[in-house]
Amino acid sequence: MNNSSPNHLSRNIQTYVFGAILIILFILVCRLFAPFFTVLLWSTLLYVLLSPLHHRLIKKLNLDSLKGKILKNLWAVVFVLGTMIIILIPLSFVASLFFRQIIDLLRYTREALNQRPEFLQDLTDHISALIRDVTMDQVVVTGDEILRQVTGFLTAGLQNLLSLSSTVARNVGGFALSLVFMAFSLFFFYVDGPYLSRLVLHAIPIRKEYITTLTGKFLDITRNLFFGYIMVALVQAVMAYIIFSLFHVRGALVFAALTFICVFIPMIGGGLVWLPLGLVRIMSGNIAGGIFFLIVSGIFISTLDNVLRPMFLKDRIQLHPLIIFFAILGGVQAFGFNGLILGPMMVILFLTVLDLFLTEHKIRNE
Repeated sequence: MNNSSPNHLSRNIQTYVFGAILIILFILVCRLFAPFFTVLLWSTLLYVLLSPLHHRLIKKLNLDSLKGKILKNLWAVVFVLGTMIIILIPLSFVASLFFRQIIDLLRYTREALNQRPEFLQDLTDHISALIRDVTMDQVVVTGDEILRQVTGFLTAGLQNLLSLSSTVARNVGGFALSLVFMAFSLFFFYVDGPYLSRLVLHAIPIRKEYITTLTGKFLDITRNLFFGYIMVALVQAVMAYIIFSLFHVRGALVFAALTFICVFIPMIGGGLVWLPLGLVRIMSGNIAGGIFFLIVSGIFISTLDNVLRPMFLKDRIQLHPLIIFFAILGGVQAFGFNGLILGPMMVILFLTVLDLFLTEHKIRNE
């Protein structure tokens, strides 16, 4: 009894020390991979989306033969090059056009306000009166003050945008290097994806059936978030760009990009963009054109959300749209652009792990 107690204590000490070393090494490994987090995240996303097609193409190959291995590597190269072309060409065109349009839009708006301040005078007077009514005359802001603030905001926005454009131009090299790293990662994902997956999953110290559940959930979430939210938003943004261009809306791509962001807002969605544009057209005197613009936008932009999203999701993500919305907002605030995927993914995985934990706790109590 006396001999077993020191041995037991020694084993406990060794376990705690080993656990502490493991945690320290895990933190250091995370620090090593932190600079490449964005590259690895989007490489993983692209691999998860495209791997079913890749697996179908290589499943008939004899991977034990030299010919099969060579063909597998060639298919990996083809998929990587195809992915890079699909990303790089549209992104370069859209980025260039976007910055040109937003600079032109800000310049045009600032010049219009300077040359014809009476155009917005009535509107700012109404806003001023509304503020006084809401605050019971406790806050008094004149229409001229609001107009000066708007003009100052546009001037500062133009200067900041010009500065941002030069910053983006300087960072083109860094973006190109990230694409190279992404291509490099994707190639090895296609070649050794199953092996790398087993390596990562083997390091997670939980039961095999839970690993299987979490892995399936992760794959399901990634595909459904992309197709059910990002792709639907992208389709609506493209449709908005087409409609805005047909109606000669100045800065059509800029407003289409705003539509992409606004469609994540429950209930309101893209209407937050096309509704004010239509109302401005009506207030400018083009009543018939404004009404027609509102009808076309409502049918071909906002209605797409109700048609495409159920078709893609088919009730696979059992979360209220409001939770998804705040998860995306919180994710973007915490992780930047990566939060678009990470936010909802973390919420859904948390609920999945919670459900597994409660199930395990219930089994143990029984």
